[in-house]
Amino acid sequence: MKKIATLIIMAFIAVSVSGQTKQNNFEISKSLDIYNNVLRVLNMYYVDEINPSELNEDAINAMLENLDPYTVFIAEEHIEDIKLMTTGEYGGIGSTIQYFEGKTQIADPYEGFPAQKAGLIAGDVFLEVNGIDVTKKKSDEISELLKGTPGTTVTLKMQRYGVKEPIIKEIKREKIKIDNIPYSTVFDNGIGYATLSQFTKDCAKELKDIFIEMKKNNDLKGFIIDLRGNGGGLLNEAVDIVNMFVPKNKLVVYQKGKLSDQNYNHFTRNEPVDLDIPLVILVNESSASASEIVSGSIQDFDRGVVIGQRTFGKGLVQNIMPLSYNTQMKVTVAHYYLPSKRCIQEIDYAKRRKGAAVDSTAKNDTLGPQFRTANGRIVYEGHGITPDVKIEPEMMSTITAHLYTKNLFFKYANKFYREHKSIKGPKDFKISDETYQDFMQFVKDEGFTFTSESEKEIDELKKIMKLEGYLTEVEPYVNEVKTRIEAEKEKDLIDNRAEIEEVMKDEIVGRYYYQKGRIISALQNDKDLECAFEVILNEEYKEILK
Repeated sequence: MKKIATLIIMAFIAVSVSGQTKQNNFEISKSLDIYNNVLRVLNMYYVDEINPSELNEDAINAMLENLDPYTVFIAEEHIEDIKLMTTGEYGGIGSTIQYFEGKTQIADPYEGFPAQKAGLIAGDVFLEVNGIDVTKKKSDEISELLKGTPGTTVTLKMQRYGVKEPIIKEIKREKIKIDNIPYSTVFDNGIGYATLSQFTKDCAKELKDIFIEMKKNNDLKGFIIDLRGNGGGLLNEAVDIVNMFVPKNKLVVYQKGKLSDQNYNHFTRNEPVDLDIPLVILVNESSASASEIVSGSIQDFDRGVVIGQRTFGKGLVQNIMPLSYNTQMKVTVAHYYLPSKRCIQEIDYAKRRKGAAVDSTAKNDTLGPQFRTANGRIVYEGHGITPDVKIEPEMMSTITAHLYTKNLFFKYANKFYREHKSIKGPKDFKISDETYQDFMQFVKDEGFTFTSESEKEIDELKKIMKLEGYLTEVEPYVNEVKTRIEAEKEKDLIDNRAEIEEVMKDEIVGRYYYQKGRIISALQNDKDLECAFEVILNEEYKEILK
């Protein structure tokens, strides 16, 4: 009980010393006293045994849920996750895992790491970890069992499709370092490219080294930094990446918080690598935080062209604060502001605390306050980063989305891998007619069905017509429409073949060439990338930045 009280007291002391009024201090003391009494009464009188630690963590999480999704409590057993976020490193077997249809299985082993070297493949199902039955455990629970100090061993019992007896693997854990830059290349047109998957330690140095090497060995016509899907990371790495292309002592981003010691100006510290090469930043709806600092600052300095879709809009700064008993807390302490003085935060979480509903997935398309770039171009606040060249995102058809959510691409890629020892390289592999016919038969054998949005609307319409008394007369006509939709759905696998093949191709390539192969495969038919080529190689680049 003393441990719990100490933890809560320390968390609230951090708030009270931040200049809160005496009234707030009184309310905090009062709340702590009530909390202590509630926990004490539950421990003494509740009919069943309680777990005070679990109740305490639930209480903290419920309190933080009313703030923003980035302010979180980190229990001692999850400290390793913080290390992963900041360094990209952890001790484990090196594989993503997934929970589907009541089973946790290998989803994607990392090339060159223990899981792949031990022969684990996508689709292998976890039965035991170090003798512990995990058949009823979710993926996050199994993930914790797989992690550990590099050099220690973990014994896995796995079930593989088509193999009668379970497979036993004794795997030595290693330090797993997820690549910041899983792929980089210079295309035949002379344009350099690097995909940056995260902003962890040394990613700026890695990108700088790659760029310098590209310039040394090629007559570069331009450089593309791909930040699509990059959710952010370390701020200083973002500043150093911007510094590669803008002069020393330039303000890249500043942060403003409640306390003066949270107000920082982040300037470029080094001499730039290249001030002139045409630069393109690719972004999408999942580019957030540090990705938005890089793309937004480059845009504000008019140093490069941003291409893609409007970014996520995360302009909130988090600090990791140590608490007692080896626990921590990630706390939002400030807002980010770009060189033009605009803030990129999309959602106002303060509205939630005032009783207004906040949809964290909604995008606000109304224009915010205007700001200007170095060249006087108009940009807007509060909506993430709006690209200089907008490209409409490709929306999955209904059938493709349902095939994906039912894991049928994953399952078929596993089947294909079992039946084919090798395939062509990621750039050259194509889905043949024979393979597509086999996929359609596989989908049929799996009993795949789905309800289209049209059918859902018809069902809702029938409910309304029944309430209004029209259903008896009209139902035969409505059912006829539904029957025709069913007939059209039969053709969906044919009509949407090109789109379905793209997803199939990337999934199958991943079985043979892993993460790097997936990226190379996806770039072969990439509208955003093609647009970047056109912008750099034509006069459009200079026109956009005027």
